[in-house]
Amino acid sequence: MASVVEYKGLKAGYHCGYCDSEEGKASCGMWAHSLTVQDYQDLIDRGWRRSGKYVYKPVMNQTCCPQYTIRCRPLQFQPSKSHKKVLKKMLKFLAKGEISKGNCGDEPMDSTVEDAVTGDFALINKLDIKCDLKTLSDDLKESLENEEMKKEKHSKKEESNESIHSQAIEEKLGSGEPSHSIKVHTVPKPGKGADLSKPPCRKAKEIRKERKRLKLMQQNPAGEHEGFQAQGQPPSLFPPKAKSNQPKSLEDLIFESLPENASHKLEVRLVPVSFEDPEFKSSFSQSFSLYVKYQMAIHQDPPDECGKTEFTRFLCSSPLEAEYPPNGPECGYGSFHQQYWLDGKIIAVGVIDILPYCVSSVYLYYDPDYSFLSLGVYSALREIAFTRQLQEKTSQLCYYYMGFYIHSCPKMKYKGQYRPSDLLCPETYVWIPIEQCLPSLENSKYCRFNQDPEAVDEGCSKEPDRLQVFHKKAIMPYGVYKKSQKDPSEEASVLQYASLVGQACAERMLLFRS
Repeated sequence: MASVVEYKGLKAGYHCGYCDSEEGKASCGMWAHSLTVQDYQDLIDRGWRRSGKYVYKPVMNQTCCPQYTIRCRPLQFQPSKSHKKVLKKMLKFLAKGEISKGNCGDEPMDSTVEDAVTGDFALINKLDIKCDLKTLSDDLKESLENEEMKKEKHSKKEESNESIHSQAIEEKLGSGEPSHSIKVHTVPKPGKGADLSKPPCRKAKEIRKERKRLKLMQQNPAGEHEGFQAQGQPPSLFPPKAKSNQPKSLEDLIFESLPENASHKLEVRLVPVSFEDPEFKSSFSQSFSLYVKYQMAIHQDPPDECGKTEFTRFLCSSPLEAEYPPNGPECGYGSFHQQYWLDGKIIAVGVIDILPYCVSSVYLYYDPDYSFLSLGVYSALREIAFTRQLQEKTSQLCYYYMGFYIHSCPKMKYKGQYRPSDLLCPETYVWIPIEQCLPSLENSKYCRFNQDPEAVDEGCSKEPDRLQVFHKKAIMPYGVYKKSQKDPSEEASVLQYASLVGQACAERMLLFRS
């Protein structure tokens, strides 16, 4: 199924939840009726982000609080001291029921994987984004069938490949496999995803060794011996501990075995976001109640703003079409709720998208009664470990996207503490290590991170006439569609859309025009 989007254009001058400016926010948005995971991957790599089925892109040089897409590199990730404190705190609580006194002073805000979505709830509600999905879907199906009949004459080979792919998806869907479950205190069963109790792959281990060696070199006051140390052993002035003990990996810290008489049991379940999924359906009521409790306590939302409609619209409706390619992760690609079950009740839910190259964090809500466990930080670390697990089978799936980094908002700067990480250049759409971006951000809210003045947006819209339009039950290139259009504002809107989504997405996605 092709992606179908309805471009809504620029919305400027609305309230910003970060700096509280009444009319400082500016973004362009579109309503996504459906999106393939590859199209969404390409969109977030151009600075887009979804909230439910609404997909938006901040106008970076215009908005009051520029929102830079941030990704962490999980294979090289090393938990910081404060991260380790959070993981140890959870283990103590599970093992002995111990509750740490006082919060860690160096911890980021508790409600971690917050996203720009909260700030845009009000705007999205006001937008006129309702349309007859049933009719649109039927029209599209009919139109795609006609397209398929034309294609059949040209490519028998492609058809056979497609049928094998469809068959694999049907087999996967019809297999009735239970949704993937990771238990904290046990090793996942063989054959059911990667074994998280094993040390990370050699590459990550080598990087850790290298980082440790560099750290030892930096600590050495005698700089002239640096060259020698790089080759030989650490000098004797270091305690033997530094030489013999490997630092514990993220997985070691998360999956440390608990005593048989542990006080609590934590289980993390990955549930597809679909009302056809029995596990999603049976836990919906509990999950919704938790969301209401969280929104009212943490964000002070009035009850009428966190009803079942809002919850479903923003956290249970996804435009992503689930895909199960044979070379993809066992759970498939698409949107999921990662549920944290403590002693049989849900205490947190991480909303995530699993895409071809990354796990993308959408939102997190948790039980405020368990704030002492720093569930925001804990869930982010679990999601990083989960990305590493998926990467063992699907090698290109190796990034963890944390939404937007907002340097001008102190509450949102915690995302920069998950290192190594990169920020997306808002002009050339290349990734730049965060360390290189921070000095520029100290001087200016809006920055082009790419230091090469000659560099341009390689994926920009070069041939807008090739853009695909879905109009009056037919799919056609924009070059054909525009001949029948008299309104000059129509062309401006379509060209703006093309420039923001880039050439590749413009040629694959269908732009709905009424």
